[in-house]
Amino acid sequence: MNLLYSRNQLKEIEAFQHRLEAFWPGSIPKPEIQGEPMAMAVTEWSPLVDISEDDKEYRIKVELPEIKREDISVTTEAGALTVMGERKFEKEEPARKYHRVERAYGTFGRSFALPDDADPAKVRAEFKDGVLTIHLLKDEKVKAQEIRVPIA
Repeated sequence: MNLLYSRNQLKEIEAFQHRLEAFWPGSIPKPEIQGEPMAMAVTEWSPLVDISEDDKEYRIKVELPEIKREDISVTTEAGALTVMGERKFEKEEPARKYHRVERAYGTFGRSFALPDDADPAKVRAEFKDGVLTIHLLKDEKVKAQEIRVPIA
């Protein structure tokens, strides 16, 4: 039996559970923390991003709180910029009672199409105070040109 499910499969299971619970209330036991029912939810870990531009560059700011610089990678390939990394779960302390854990942990990945006038060879990134800032310099030479192709 395969115990690994995709996020979509888990969301489908959750939707089925909600429908079953609506039809037969109390039919599905709900997990509890400190005697209170806990909502089951499948989260997708995807950091928040702001993208802006001026006449010289595109700027992408990625919120990555509590992530170490060495756990982040930025790459450009085939017309895309990709940011990947991992936020590791804090070491559980046996004496500590967790009442709620809402922050997402684990690996993440975000990809963005490079604009036509951005030079993939002139990308730089800096990481400060939990924010990754990526600078994509604009280059008029790189800008895509329309070329009329004669039809034979």
